[in-house]
Amino acid sequence: MSNNRSGVFFGGLMLGATIGTLTGLLVAPRTGRETRKLLKKSADALPELAEDLSTSVQLQADRLSVSAVRNWDETLERLRDAIASGIEATQRESQVLKTQNTDDDIDSEDPNSPHLSN
Repeated sequence: MSNNRSGVFFGGLMLGATIGTLTGLLVAPRTGRETRKLLKKSADALPELAEDLSTSVQLQADRLSVSAVRNWDETLERLRDAIASGIEATQRESQVLKTQNTDDDIDSEDPNSPHLSN
């Protein structure tokens, strides 16, 4: 989403700069010949300007992509850690329950056990 906003922003910035330049050239007090020369120079510079804009947007997209992959990797690692902790806790709880059940079985067989109720 940020990449799209940045591209739109830079595109609008370039369009505004081009329109401003053309308007300035057309209302400037110059002869027609001088104005046409300046317009030709500006028109000749547009492909280079568009290429620079494209390169800038591509670099920004690459940075965002790297950042997204890094965030994904960090999230995935935290998820793996959480799953491993959950598995360990479940195994410990299972072991505690087995031990309690074993103790209860032993107590139920011993008539002198304090755990038996009358």
